[in-house]
Amino acid sequence: MKRRSLLAMLVLNPGAPVGVERLTEALWEEEPPRHSRTVIQNHVSGLRAVLAAHGAGDGGVELVTDGGAYLLRVPESAVDARRFERLVGSARSAPDADASVAVLREALGLWRGPALAGTTPSLPLRCAAQALEELRLAAVEELARAYGQLGDHGSAAGVLGTEAALNPLRESLVAALMTALGQAGRRSEAMEWFHRARRALAEQLGIGPGAELVEAHEALLRTDAPAARPAPPAVEGAPAAPTAAPAQWPFPRRPRGFSGREEELAALDRAAASPGAIAVVAGGAGVGKTALAVHWAHRHRADFPDGRLFVDLCGHSPLPERSTPAVLRELLLALGLPAERMPHSPEALAAHYRELTAGRRMLIVLDNARTSDQVRPLLPDGEGCVTVVTSRERLGGLVASDAARPVPLAELSAPQSVTLLADTLGPELVSAEPEAAAQLAVLCDGLPLALRLAAARVATCPARGLAAMADELADEQVRLGLLDVEDTSVAAALALTVQHLSDPARRMFHRLGTHTGATLDSRTAAALAGDALPRAAGALGQLAAAHLVVEIGRDAYTLHDLVRLYARSLPPRPGEDDAEVLPRLLDHLVNTMLAACAAAEPGSEPCCVPPPGARRPVEVRPFPDRASALAWYAAERDTLRGAVEAAVAAGLHDRAWRLVLLQWPLIVWQVRDGWAPLLEHGLAAAEADLDPGAQSRARALLGWVLLEEDRPEEALVHLERAPGLAALADDRTAQAVALTNLAVALARYGHDARHGGPARVRALLAEALALAEEAGRADLVALARQHLADQCLAAGDPEQAAHHAARGLALAEPPFPVTRRVVLQTLYGRALAATGHPEEAALHLDAALRSARAHQYGDGEAAAEAALRALPATAGTAATTAGAAGAEPRAARPGAGRALPGGC
Repeated sequence: MKRRSLLAMLVLNPGAPVGVERLTEALWEEEPPRHSRTVIQNHVSGLRAVLAAHGAGDGGVELVTDGGAYLLRVPESAVDARRFERLVGSARSAPDADASVAVLREALGLWRGPALAGTTPSLPLRCAAQALEELRLAAVEELARAYGQLGDHGSAAGVLGTEAALNPLRESLVAALMTALGQAGRRSEAMEWFHRARRALAEQLGIGPGAELVEAHEALLRTDAPAARPAPPAVEGAPAAPTAAPAQWPFPRRPRGFSGREEELAALDRAAASPGAIAVVAGGAGVGKTALAVHWAHRHRADFPDGRLFVDLCGHSPLPERSTPAVLRELLLALGLPAERMPHSPEALAAHYRELTAGRRMLIVLDNARTSDQVRPLLPDGEGCVTVVTSRERLGGLVASDAARPVPLAELSAPQSVTLLADTLGPELVSAEPEAAAQLAVLCDGLPLALRLAAARVATCPARGLAAMADELADEQVRLGLLDVEDTSVAAALALTVQHLSDPARRMFHRLGTHTGATLDSRTAAALAGDALPRAAGALGQLAAAHLVVEIGRDAYTLHDLVRLYARSLPPRPGEDDAEVLPRLLDHLVNTMLAACAAAEPGSEPCCVPPPGARRPVEVRPFPDRASALAWYAAERDTLRGAVEAAVAAGLHDRAWRLVLLQWPLIVWQVRDGWAPLLEHGLAAAEADLDPGAQSRARALLGWVLLEEDRPEEALVHLERAPGLAALADDRTAQAVALTNLAVALARYGHDARHGGPARVRALLAEALALAEEAGRADLVALARQHLADQCLAAGDPEQAAHHAARGLALAEPPFPVTRRVVLQTLYGRALAATGHPEEAALHLDAALRSARAHQYGDGEAAAEAALRALPATAGTAATTAGAAGAEPRAARPGAGRALPGGC
C-alpha cells in the first residue's frame, strides 16, 4: 500500500517535484515512524526496479531525485486522469449531442473503480480522490444531459440511477434522475427518488431538499401523467381504486398465555410515540418477539383507525425469505389497490405503497426480518403510521438510517418464567411444586419457547409432574431432545438462526459447544476457534448481533446453556479437527491463570509451567492488579471447574491438575468456600499424571483447606505426605510450602506427643526456611519467618520472635501482597510490646491496622486492633489512638484464613 501511495502522489503531479514532507503526509495517516525517510527511499528504489523491469524508460517514464524531492517524468497521455480531463473538455466543445455522448462515454470508460483505490487513506490522497470523483460525477451528469438532448431519457435514467444510489446526498444528481424518469414516463419512480433523497438529507444532515430538488419535484407534479390503458372493471367487493378505508388484511390473534413483559411493552409504547415511528423488537430465537409485537398491537388497536397489517418476512424460517416485490403487492392489495392496477417494477411498487400510506394512521408489523435492506422498502411514509419490526438481528443499519428505536427483548426473569408456567399449566400445579417450577425456569434459561415446550410435555402426560420434568431436563445429554414437541423445538429455532450466519461466525458457533462455562471474551473465542484475535472478535460480534451470545460488557459475553448444548450437538464441520478445540481452550486457560497468579500474588513464582507441547494462546488477558486477578478468578470459577472436568474426561490429566493448582490465590483468599472436591480432582489428576511434585502441592493445599474446614485429622493425612512427595520430585519450593503448611497445622491441632509437639513445629519451620533460602524464594522466606515469629511468641521468646518478624518484614516490601506485610507487622508490634518497647510497637500496629482497613483484610484488621488494645494506655500516640478507636473491630472476612498459608 505504501509503494502504491507513493506512486499515486507522483502520478498526480507528473513532471513536478514532490517533497519528502509531502510524501510523508500521504503515506502515513497518523504519526510517521522515525525512519520514515528511509522507508520512502526504499520504496523509491523498489519503484525504479519495477519501472526498469517493465521497460518504462523506453516509453519516456523516468523517476528522478530532485534535491529533497522526487519527480516522475511521464508523457501526459500515459496518465488516465489527464486523458479523462482532456476528453471531458473536448465533449463540451463537441458539434452536437451525438458527438458529446461518444466522447463522454470514452472518458468515463477510463474508470476502473474508485479513484486511488488501494492507497493509504491519508488527507492528501483522500482530497485528490475526492476531486477526481467530483470530476467523474460531473461528467456523468453531462452525459445524461446529452442523452436528454437526443430524447433518449431511458438511457439518461440508466446512467444516473446507479450513481444516485451511491450518492444519495448529491441533489443535482437526484434532480437530474427525477427529470429523466419523469420524461421517460416513470413518474412514480421519480417521486420515490425524491422521497428517498428528502429522508436522507433530513436524517444525515438535518436539512430539507434544496431548490434544485424542489423544482424537479414540482415539475413532476405539474406534468400530466402519461396516458394509461383504461382501468379494468371493478372487482365485486373491492374498491375500483385505493381508498382511505381501513386496510383489510388478516392479523394474528392475540397470543394466549402472554404474561409479564411490562417493561418491554412500556418501551414499545415510548418507541411508538413519535410521528412515523419505527420500533425494532430484537432478541434471540424463541424469546417471544412476535408474541410481544402482536400483544402490543391488540392492546393499541384503537390507536390505528386506518387498519393494521402483519407480514411474515421469513427472515429466519424454514420457508424461503419473502421477496420485497411480493410483500409490497400484498400490502398494496390490503390497502385496496386492485391487482389489475398493480405497478410492475419494485421501485414503482414501493413508491405507490408510500403514497397510499402517507395520509393514514396505521400499524404495520414486519415480522421475522433478517436485514435492514429487507425492511426499508416496506416502511410507510405517513407520520400517522407506526412500524414494528421483529428480528433476531439488531438491525443497527435501520437504527442508523431510519431512526428506528430498538426494543431489546431478553429472556424472562425467574419470577416471570414461573408466572408463564402458571399461566400455561394452571396456578394450582405450579404452587404445588414451587421449587421444581423455579428449577425448570433455570433449566430453560428463561426462554419462553423452552418453557412452553416443557409445559406441553407436563400437560400432555398427567403422570409427569414438574419435579420429574426438571429431573429429566437436568441431564444435559437429553435436554434439547426433551424440548422438542411435534413440529416445534428449541434446536430447530436455533438452527434457523445459525444457517444465516457468515462462515466465520458459523465456525465460531460450532466451537462454542466445547466451552466449559457461561462467560467468554474474544481471547477465549480465539482459543476455541484457533483464530486470530480480530477475526475471533468479529465472529463473536456477529453471534451477539444474532442473539446467540449476549453481550454483558466490553468484550464480555455470556452463553446460555441451551445455546451451548445446541452448539455441542452439531456434527463436525467437513475438513476440521474438533479434537484440537478442547486442548486449545485448556492451554489458553492455563496461560491466563499463570498471568492471574502473577498479578494476585506478586513476588511469588508460578507453581507450575504449561505442560509440554502446550499451545501458546494468541493473546493472554492482562491483569493490572491483584483485585482484577481475584475478580477474574471468582467470575470464572464455574468455567474453570468445568474445564477440570472436561480435561479429566478427555484424559488430559497434565492440564487438569494445573487448572486446579493455579486457582490457589482465590482458594487461599476464600479458603472456607467448599474447595475440597476440586482439590481432590486435582490430586487424582496429578496421581494419574505420575507427577510427585504436583501431588505434593495438591496435598499441601488440600490439607490447608481441610484444616480451615475444621477437619484436622483428614488434613494432617495429606499434609504429612506432602513434604516427602516434594523431596521425591526434588522440588525445594514445593517442599518448603508443604513443611510450612504442615507446621502450621501441627501448631494448631497437633501439640500432643504423637505429632511431635512444639519442638517439631519449630524444626519444620526452620527446615522450610532453609529450603526457601536455598531456592531463592523471598516470599517463602518471609512466610517461614512469619510463622516462626508466631511460634516464638507462643513459646514466650519475644526477642527471637522480633528477630524473625523484622527479617520477614524487610522482605515483605512491594510487590509482595499487602496481607503478608500486615501479618508480619502485627507480629513485630506484638514482639516489640513483649520486649518492653510499647511506643515503637504502637507505631507498627497502627500502620498494620490502617493498611488492613485500606485493603479490606478483615482478619488482619481484627488482629492488629486486638494487639493495639492490649498495649498499656500510656503507649498510644495520637495517631495510634485514632487508629484504635476510629472504628469498631471488623468481623474477619469470610474465608480469609486465620493465618496465611504457603499457597501452592
